[in-house]
Parts: sequence; structure tokens; C-alpha cells
Amino acid sequence: MTLVAGVDSSTQNCKIVIRDTATGQLVRSGRSGHPQGTEVDPAHWWEALREAIARAGGLDDVAAIAIAGQQHGLIALDAGGHVIRPALLWNDTRSAAAARDLVTEVGAKSYARRTGTVPVASFTAAKLRWLRDHEPGNAAQVAAVALPHDWLTWRLRGYGPAGSSELGPDLGELVTDRSDASGTAYWNPATGQYDQELFSRALGHAAIVPRILGPSERAGTVAGTAIVVGAGAGDNAGAALGLGATRGDVVVSIGTSGTVFAVTDRPTCDDTGVVAGFADASGLFLPLVATLNAARVLDAVAGLLDVDHDRLGKLALEAPAGSHGLVLQPYFEGERTPNLPDATATMFGLTLRSTTRPALARAAIEGMLCGLADGLEALRLQGVEAGRVLLIGGAAQNAAVQEIAAQTFEPPVIVPLPGEYVADGAATQAAWALTGTRPRWPLSIAAEPVPDYRPVIREQYTRYAR
Repeated sequence: MTLVAGVDSSTQNCKIVIRDTATGQLVRSGRSGHPQGTEVDPAHWWEALREAIARAGGLDDVAAIAIAGQQHGLIALDAGGHVIRPALLWNDTRSAAAARDLVTEVGAKSYARRTGTVPVASFTAAKLRWLRDHEPGNAAQVAAVALPHDWLTWRLRGYGPAGSSELGPDLGELVTDRSDASGTAYWNPATGQYDQELFSRALGHAAIVPRILGPSERAGTVAGTAIVVGAGAGDNAGAALGLGATRGDVVVSIGTSGTVFAVTDRPTCDDTGVVAGFADASGLFLPLVATLNAARVLDAVAGLLDVDHDRLGKLALEAPAGSHGLVLQPYFEGERTPNLPDATATMFGLTLRSTTRPALARAAIEGMLCGLADGLEALRLQGVEAGRVLLIGGAAQNAAVQEIAAQTFEPPVIVPLPGEYVADGAATQAAWALTGTRPRWPLSIAAEPVPDYRPVIREQYTRYAR
């Protein structure tokens, strides 16, 4: 049995799965937590990766590994390979004004044409501009810029700060893949090239950026071993690869953030900025819509009602579709889509009839799902086919979320078994790098709710959307 490992270095945790290359069977796994916050010292991610590997029984019998990670995060390195300041995560919105400045200077249509995206606060380019404007001393020291999975791959291969790593601070050995590069807003998915003018416009000067590897290309080996290291990927592209998503599949992920994305054979170019024209991890493209407010909406309302998620779902099913007219616009911590970083959540339609615990519970689920359904509609406007919805994430296992999703989305909803699909995608990539052939592991299904589209849910939400 030949084993491969896949890592998901997410906002909250580092998770590793070790699978049989031939069948995809899970052999063992491990995890370790990450600090909370919207800026984090990357050293914590490195320690969490090492701890997760140890908890999974180590890598002694593993032939290959790849790392998928949270997109967009800015890791600024000096000439000695030292991290200049804590990494700014995707959900750090302090760079919203910087994103607006970049769009004003370059133009939304030009950005969309040159990078497939229009910068918002989460993108790396916006964070570089924020660094230039607010911490010019730090910005001046930047010799290289990496994303979380790039930096972890570099460290795993034995590179790192001068004096503290086996191979030293060779910044030219930083590598990435198409999917993660496409979330920077200074790389062009259509041409496969960095846009150096946009990079320098953001930071104020040129710097080293990671070399782009192909889907099956090897980054090298784990330091001191013969273990093959794959290119790695951004988290959403990793999930698509782990699910085996193909044309016609739209993945809706309900996690800390919400994402709606699909694998397509051509790039998209949306100058409204709603759809990000990312690349995927297989050599194709991954148009994506992201929301900041997903499962945390349910956390907040469950806390308010003093119930757990299971009871929240049962309460929700006591109310009819449309929650008696109650609508929750769930922008609790600002929003990325639509781009309203300073927005707050709002309740509409409060009446004596709708002001009940069941209606509020259902409005929370409907509001969260309607934001994601708007994302699906935005993909369709870009020509994306939607044959079925693959609903993933912890909240997707809630029976009420499944039933209400089948009423909110027009295409049939499929709920895969709970799994670490980002890590699975990285394991798929590791096997691909090892053997030269992409594995096709089976996908297990947990639920297929009966299609039951109820237009009233979307109609009410759209009435108040802004």
C-alpha cells in the first residue's frame, strides 16, 4: 500500500489526512488548532503543521504530501527569509480602502481583464497596498511575498529564515500553484503570468513572487527525506479537487465563510467584482463567489435563542418557507459579496406573527442560504452551467439546512458525507505528483434532499437585498 498525505491549513485548524494512493481509503489523520484573529504570526501555522503530522503518526511511511491553505493571506518576507510582520488573513478588512484605491487607479474593467478579479479587502494586492500606505517601513523591507500554502511548502522542504533552517532563506525556491496565485489580484489566469506592474503598484516596488507549478508538478522533497512534495493549492480549489467536481457541479461550502464555485473550461471576467475568476488545481478555472457570513450566522442566532445547532434546525422546520415574512440580511461582520465591509446585519418583516423563535431560526438559515443562492445566480450570469449543487461544510449536515437548501436552490442538492475535502484535494494532488496520473477516488453521499424549490424565499430576500 502506497500512502500519500494531504494538508488543509485553514483559518481555524491544520488538518492532515493520509490515504491509500490506489483506493483513496483513509488510513489515519491528525489536526492541530490555529490562533484566532485576522492577523497571525505564520510560525503558529508551521508549529500546527508539525503537530498535526505527529498526531497523524508521522510521515515515515508516506510517499508524497501536498498542502492546501487559506487563500489571499499576506506573508511578507525580508531578504533573510524572516517574516516582517504577522500575516494578514483573508478576513482582515482593514485593507478595504486600499482595494478601492487600486480599483480607482486601474479601473475595474482593466483589473478584471488582467487578473480575472476586481480587488476587495481580502485579496493580497489590497493588503500589499495597505502595508505600503500604513507601514511604509515594513513595506520597504519586503523582498518576497508568499501566501500561506506557499510558505508552508517552502518550510516543509527545509527552507526558512537565515540560521534557523536546513537549507537557508533561498527566496527563489518559493513555489505556488495557479489556484492560489489567482487570488492575489496580480496574476492572470488566462495567460498564466504575473502582472508585475499591478504588483509594484500595490507594494510600491518589485519583489520575488513564487514560481507557478503545474497540477502534477513536484515542488521538491520534504527536508532530509525522499518524500515528494506536490504543488499545493488554495483551499477552495483543493475542495473542488477532493470532491472530484466536474463541469455542471456547483460547490456550495458553508464554513467560516461561504463560497460558491464551479469548475469550468474557460476563464471568467466579471468587472462588477462579484465573481472572482480564479484558476482551479487541475489546469482549468474556478469562478467563485465568497461571502463573509456563513455558519457563524447560525452560531449567532443559536446563541441568541440559547439552543444548539440541532435544536435550531428543529425550530426552523416549525416555521413555513419564508418565515412568515421575516428576513435576516446576515451581514454580521461586514460582507464581501456584495462588497460592504462596514455593513451590519438587519432584520426585516418583523410583525406579531413573525416574531417567534421558529421564524427567527428559519430566517437565519434562509438568510445564510439566500446569500449563497445569489452567488449561484452570479455564476450563471457568467455562463456557468449548474446541473447540481454539492453542499459541503459542517452546517450542511444539519437536516434543516439540507431541506431548506433544496427549497432555496433551483438545481438538485447533493450532500456528500462529512469529510476533509480540502485536505483530500491536497492528497489527490500529492498522488498526482507521485504517479503522474490524477487519481479518481469515489465520493460518498450522505443525503439527497427532494428538490422542492420555493420561490418565496428568494423573492422576499431579494426585496431587501442591497
